[in-house]
Amino acid sequence: MMKREFQYPSRDGVTQIHAIEWEPEGEIHAVMQLCHGMVEFIDRYDAFAKYLNEHGIYVVGHDHLGHGKSVQNEEYHGYFHKTNGNEYVIGDIHKLREMTQKKYPDKPYFMLGHSMGSFLIRQYMEMYGSGLSGVIVMGTGAQPGAALFFGKLLCKVIAAFKGDDYRSAFVDNMAFGGYNKRFEPARTDKDWLTRDEKEVDAYLANPWCTFRFTVNAYYHMFCGIEYAQKKENIEKIPKDLPLYLVAGSDDPVGNFGKSVENVAKTYRECGIKDVSLKLYEKDRHEILNELDRQTVYEDILAWVEAHLI
Repeated sequence: MMKREFQYPSRDGVTQIHAIEWEPEGEIHAVMQLCHGMVEFIDRYDAFAKYLNEHGIYVVGHDHLGHGKSVQNEEYHGYFHKTNGNEYVIGDIHKLREMTQKKYPDKPYFMLGHSMGSFLIRQYMEMYGSGLSGVIVMGTGAQPGAALFFGKLLCKVIAAFKGDDYRSAFVDNMAFGGYNKRFEPARTDKDWLTRDEKEVDAYLANPWCTFRFTVNAYYHMFCGIEYAQKKENIEKIPKDLPLYLVAGSDDPVGNFGKSVENVAKTYRECGIKDVSLKLYEKDRHEILNELDRQTVYEDILAWVEAHLI
């Protein structure tokens, strides 16, 4: 197994995007591109990537704009772009796919998006779904249109008075304030992430997981979620693209499974032929970092292997 870090130019024309590839020894059976979530970074997926490597799957992923090492300096953590943030984040995902498919043009190509990355990957397959062998949508949900409209408006108002690089505790609380309620009395304010206390502590100890999003990034993220949920965009997903929705039954992002089930139902109603869903009992948001992570790993691998062409 070989792990290599590299960079490529962002669609924003300024930032160098940091990426990692995990290359297995021996024959490569498939490619898996990972899209991480909000306020984290791609190297958090190292253990999962190495597991896939052991089974002949090449893995690649990058730090989104405003995350990890894909920043001009530390002040840019939690900031996308002045005007085209969501567009450039999607563009960076596509650029990495183009680069990777040039390297492995004949290999089945899978993508996985977690949390914010799940909403990004949902947009992505609406725009560029053709040619993919399958998409794993992890830790996703459904946001009411009115809430997204209000969130966008609030971010624009705050940006007008305080600048779009302002980090609003109010917006943060609006987005995440209720996530820990189910787990009270809570040990930390991030208990909703996973039952594994060591993983929660490691998350809280890492500055790349604890910065606050700017109103700029929130605005563009809300725009992206809005795009992903529009039926006319969902209709653009190739009908023969296999989808695998996975989440924890105790994940507040997916309304404890209910929103995930609704997303799967919507995809089926829009004519997508192969839509699978699995909820992991008692798992919270980060199922790749849960107590039963080995089972999650094995299930994802089995699904990928079942869809090798």
